Amino acid sequence: MKQDALFSVADQVVLLSGASRGIGQALAKGFAERDAQVIVSGRDAVTIEQTARNISVGAKPVRSLVCDVTDEKSLQNTVVKVIAEFGRIDTLLNVAGINKRMKVENYSAELYDEIFDTNLRGMFLLSQLIGKHMIARRRGNIINIDSLNTYAPLKGVTPYAMSKGGVGMMTRGMAAEWGEHGVRVNAIAPGFFPTALSKQLWAIPKMQQWAIANTPMRKLGEVEELVGAAIFLASDAAKFVTGQIIRVDGGFSAGILWPIDLE
Repeated sequence: MKQDALFSVADQVVLLSGASRGIGQALAKGFAERDAQVIVSGRDAVTIEQTARNISVGAKPVRSLVCDVTDEKSLQNTVVKVIAEFGRIDTLLNVAGINKRMKVENYSAELYDEIFDTNLRGMFLLSQLIGKHMIARRRGNIINIDSLNTYAPLKGVTPYAMSKGGVGMMTRGMAAEWGEHGVRVNAIAPGFFPTALSKQLWAIPKMQQWAIANTPMRKLGEVEELVGAAIFLASDAAKFVTGQIIRVDGGFSAGILWPIDLE
């Protein structure tokens, strides 16, 4: 079947932060399978190199770069390397993020800073660096990974929810400023997706039951189900879409599901 050019990302240069596993790896694989030149980045050299090998397909092997989003110099070096080799970055996917579950009163200042430095500060600085190149070219796409927590914060992850609230405002603010330069900035807010980092949580029967009961589609997500939204936002199909948060959550944020039977 012939691919619709409207949704094509072929030959795009696509950089992903935090792509060594889970959502980032699935998105990287989705772009690679659609003939984009994909560059994955992460903090651990061995892990990110293995990821690149595992998801490489076709004539454009996935490249890997070591990048720590909490280190401004590391971010600068990453952008310089990609621009030097490929001449441009068409799409940036900001995926890197961390979360620690505990009571609000138990977070240390150091852990609070680590969460914000990874989830918000690093995303802002990387978007800023690449945004300058996109503005100069008068084209480009930035896709941020938001969270279900920006619909309603979940108990036990308040700093994470706060950082993701900032991601939403950053998405809209950059979209408002950069739209006139041909640069689009959007976000994807996943629902409950078991990954390598969260599979133990979702293996708990009561957690599965609660999530499924409150998700209209009656299941947990699979990371591959996020690819379509990302491809859409990166393609010409979304060329008049900016400043938006697309919720891929099986309908969790559609409303409150009462535990009652309807006639």
